[in-house]
Order: sequence, then C-alpha cells, then structure tokens
Amino acid sequence: MIPCRIIYIIIVVIFTSVSCGNHQKQEQVMQSKKQMTAKNILGNSDYLAISYGGYRENTREVQPTIKELKDDMKILAAMGVGILRTYNVHLDQASNLLAAIKELKNEDASFEMYVMLGAWIDCKNAWTNRVTNHELESSRNAEEIEQAVSLAQKYPDIVKIIAVGNEAMVHWATTYFVRPHVILKWVNYLQDLKKSGDLSKDLWITSSDNFAAWGGGDPVYHTKDLEKLVNAVDYISMHTYAFHDTHYNPTFWNNDSINRSTDLETIKAAMTRAKNYAISQYQGVKSYVESLGVKKPIHIGESGWATVSNGYYGPEGSIATDEFKAALYYKYMREWTNEEELACFYFEAFNEIWKDYQNPEGSENHFGLITRDGQAKYALWELVDQNKFQGLTRNGNPITKTYDGNLERLLNAVSVPEIQIINN
Repeated sequence: MIPCRIIYIIIVVIFTSVSCGNHQKQEQVMQSKKQMTAKNILGNSDYLAISYGGYRENTREVQPTIKELKDDMKILAAMGVGILRTYNVHLDQASNLLAAIKELKNEDASFEMYVMLGAWIDCKNAWTNRVTNHELESSRNAEEIEQAVSLAQKYPDIVKIIAVGNEAMVHWATTYFVRPHVILKWVNYLQDLKKSGDLSKDLWITSSDNFAAWGGGDPVYHTKDLEKLVNAVDYISMHTYAFHDTHYNPTFWNNDSINRSTDLETIKAAMTRAKNYAISQYQGVKSYVESLGVKKPIHIGESGWATVSNGYYGPEGSIATDEFKAALYYKYMREWTNEEELACFYFEAFNEIWKDYQNPEGSENHFGLITRDGQAKYALWELVDQNKFQGLTRNGNPITKTYDGNLERLLNAVSVPEIQIINN
C-alpha cells in the first residue's frame, strides 16, 4: 500500500503541473495578442473587418452606453469579426468603445477585438452657412487628431490603425472635402510620432477614402500631393460602392448579354456584376499606385449594400434594395476579399437611423447586417441556424431572423432589376 503522504505529494505535483501548464498557455495567448498588428490582421480571414456605429437613436446626441457597446462587441465576435472601423473620435462612442473592449478582455482573456480609429477631417467653414474653402482646413481638425493620438496611446493593444479623414478628399463631398495636402500634413504628423516613440511603430496610418480620391478613376485626382500621400501612408484604405452606382453609373447594373431563364438567376448575375464592378475600382487604384512605382497594401475601407430605399435605389429607382441582393453582395465580397487576402470593412454592422431619421425608409438607415432591435438580415441567417448568437442580445432582444425566418416571405419582397439585354 502506498503511504498517504506519498499520495498527497503526487496529487500536489499533478495539480501544480496542470496549473503551471494552464498559466503558461494563458501567457502564450496574451503574448500572441500583444504581437497582433495591423500588418498581420488586415486580410486575415480569421479577423473579419466591419464598419461599426453603435447608435440606436435618431440622433448622435444619445451616445451608446458601455453595456450596449459590450453587447455589440459580443455579437460581432460571434460573427467572426476581429477588427472594426469607427470614426468621429471626439464623440463619446469612440472612447467608450475602447473601454468596453478593454472590459471584455479583462473578463475573458481569450476575447479579441481591434479597432481602426477614424479622425474626422473637414475643410474651412464646413457644415456652416459660410462659404466653404476646400484649400484650407477646419481649425478643429487638430483636436480630432489629438484625440485619436490620445486614444491610441491609452489603448495600444486595441487601436491598430488611425485613418486621417473619412471620404475627406472626394469631390462629391461638397460640404467638407479637403485637398490631399491637408491629409498629407496629418499623416506625416502621425508618422513622426511613431518615429519619436510617442506612438507604437506598429500602428498603421492611412486615410479612408473613395476609390476615385485614391487615383482609381478620374485623372483630375492625379496630383503631386496625392503621390506624396500614397508614399506617406502605411496602406491605402479605399471605398467602393457599386450600390450607389446602380443609380449614378448603372451600365454594369442593367446591362447583360445573356437572357436568364429565372428571376433568381437574373438577380445573381446582376450581383456578380456588382462584385466585379467593385473589383474593377480596386484594380483602378492598384494600377495608379503601381504607376507611381509604389508597393503598398490596398484594403477595402468600406463597401456595402442597403436593404431598403424609397428613393434612388428602391422600386421607383434602380430596384437594388432587398435582403436577398444584399446577402449575395455580402457573400461575394467576403469570398473575393478573403481569397485575395484583403480586408473588407463591410458597411455596416447595424442599422443606424440617425443618418436619415426624417426619412425612415431612406437607404442610409438600412445598410446594417442586423437591425436596430437585433434581427439578423438574410446574410446572417446561417449564423443564427448555427446558434452563433446563442445567449446574446441587442436592446434586450435575442438575435433572431428577419421575416421570422420565412424564406418564401423574404423572396416575395424581392424585385428583379430591369435588365437590358445586349446582343453580341
């Protein structure tokens, strides 16, 4: 018989060994997360990217609470999202979002979520009754940049990217756009902070803008300052919206060389053309950058598809909006970008009604993959079936399917775009 004392020693050794092993594994996990940078997150399909706003009300004067933000982060994590993009860092949502992620990490060492902070940039007299001056910048741009710097310094394990401006150079942003020299000034400022050690050397700096503003379209954008900016950023964050161009540039949308036998085939073909349209804009930016002799990563900073519109994109317009088309676009864009190892900050996670609150059926309110009250649109029905959202809630509601999960009802709401058959 083995003496009790020896049995006790064996038990202690076993438990100590297990405890040390678990502790070592936890330390390894934490060390691995500390090493996660934009370079190895962007384009990594284990860290899907998404554009995020947590606003639930018809005004941004009501900021989401930390609890609400934590609820949203759990939902996004369940979707496979590992990095999100937000902007307007002067609003409480930005700092509260980082605090919420920090709390979740403290509660669960395995929780991961990283952030691309967008510093909003305006021209002089933007959003006022005075004449805008696109050659000069707003005095409050400096405040926005400094807030982004402060948050990046406070949360270096979460903030992996700072974007200077959101669609701030594209000329159709007539209310506020600036020339590239303004963006260049602040990109250089942030790069200098990295060199001095005031910001992490691994923090990536970019500007998130329309493909045309990155040189992928009209040559009017091909300026010396844009060339300098391309060289100054760590990577290019470009936006592409085939959705909007179903109205503004609809050739790809309503032209087809094949007479499809079913309505669903016609819709799938149209959505394939929408994906290819986005790819062509990416290729346009890529070609311009390469023409400068520059090798820089290019990722998709925004692209999405609304599900409702009573305007340009609805029944009286291009007939682009419904959940079936939106789900196809989401699927096709994820497949393409994952295959090419590109990040796609898909626009967007949740519906935000503040964007066009006076017009509830305006398309800007309906880009979310999930409704304001927690209904997963068709693009995410499969995740609901897989119980990915089990126990998670939004505004106190469990995550359920739109249309009560009735596919026939959903398809009855789908309209076929008017296709012009082109004979070869």
